[in-house]
Amino acid sequence: MSRIGVQPITLPDGVTLTRDDRVVTLTGSKGELSLLLPEGVEIAQKDKNLQVSRESDEREHRALHGTIRSLLANMVTGITEGFVKKLELIGIGYRASIEDNQLILLVGFTHPVKMTIPEDLEAKVEKNVITISGIDRQRVGQFAAIIRDVRPPEPYKGKGIRYAGEKVRMKQGKAVKAGS
Repeated sequence: MSRIGVQPITLPDGVTLTRDDRVVTLTGSKGELSLLLPEGVEIAQKDKNLQVSRESDEREHRALHGTIRSLLANMVTGITEGFVKKLELIGIGYRASIEDNQLILLVGFTHPVKMTIPEDLEAKVEKNVITISGIDRQRVGQFAAIIRDVRPPEPYKGKGIRYAGEKVRMKQGKAVKAGS
């Protein structure tokens, strides 16, 4: 039995669940999110709890059991609290700004890198910290990963774009190696 899949999901006050055939829609204070339930996985609502169950012990159904439960739990968290990812710009002259719903990155290239901010996400820039927030955990994480891929942190000087709190393993340069 899936250890994650059998755990109930508690629906906080103000969250409503509607179901149209295989499409589950959760509505909360920050917005609404929908999920298409795959075949073989069912949900049942009892009072303020959601329980995810599966039809059989087939490999595919076992794999989807915990996954669907986690996706639903993330939807509940997103529509009540939201998700936030922070990115730090490390490097001399590295800056970011927002103009006309575009994130403009100056990260050591000969040209500024312009990225359109998706409509369902919100981005802020304060000093050298980019904050991305939204209700969909997957979209927030994906956009943060795309920004980080513009200039990932390099292991010699540590320059680049990294997640807040990310540790970068630094390598010794060849000058240090030659001296020993």
